[in-house]
Amino acid sequence: MSSGEGAGTEFATMRGRNYPTIRQFTVFLENRVGQLLEVVRRFEGSKVRICALSINDSAECAFVRFLLSHPEQGREILERAGLAMIESDLIGVELPKDPQPFLRVCTALLQAEINIIQAYPLLDRPHDRPALALMVDNLEMAQETLAAKNFTMITEADLTLEE
Repeated sequence: MSSGEGAGTEFATMRGRNYPTIRQFTVFLENRVGQLLEVVRRFEGSKVRICALSINDSAECAFVRFLLSHPEQGREILERAGLAMIESDLIGVELPKDPQPFLRVCTALLQAEINIIQAYPLLDRPHDRPALALMVDNLEMAQETLAAKNFTMITEADLTLEE
């Protein structure tokens, strides 16, 4: 591969993207009493904190979605447990001081024709403000749209801050 004069080279991160996202780990669990506790206890003794959590339950299994303070270490813990897991990228957005902050986020994304697939609040409050994790159908466009409308984006670095 060669690059000619004037050819622009855009460098990406190891994760393949050059924009900040938050990694979500979706774990598939049997729908049995104690399964969630068993997974949560695996983080005990590590520096990994659960920063957000969402559970979708069905008759046979549950889908547990985690945002973790230290995603690399968290992924290793989940993999060592032998759990079926999917890793996805989400965006984090701080809710503005507004009587209807979620309405403002939804309106901004709708104006750009971006669909919200999943949404749930962060348990940790980076910058002492409420924030949401959003799975959208176009991450890059969503981040550009929200940034252009002066929303504060939450990144993994915001979740790893030590207390």
